[in-house]
Amino acid sequence: MWSQLKDTKTLSKNTRFDTIQEMTCEHFSQEKKIEPKAIECEECKKEHLPTVALRMCLTCGHVGCCDSSVGRHATKHFEETGHPVMKAVPDKSWKWCYVHEEYF
Repeated sequence: MWSQLKDTKTLSKNTRFDTIQEMTCEHFSQEKKIEPKAIECEECKKEHLPTVALRMCLTCGHVGCCDSSVGRHATKHFEETGHPVMKAVPDKSWKWCYVHEEYF
């Protein structure tokens, strides 16, 4: 894999881990430049459930709660739609591929 990366760009201390992973996960090609559809988990709001943290679908912008939340609405969104990749919001510091069950 490193030789593959060297062929496409120069490695440096500043090379981001998610750039390397994106080369191996075909689901990142499905990511679009999308804005969140909400500022909170709307399902939790309707069900009067507390939210621990939020995740945004990178296919459609749906915002759901994380698996540490009672509702687990981000995972339920994946199960219902098949949209494979989400990221933490609002900080957007990492991404998760449900299919590969790996952080990027």
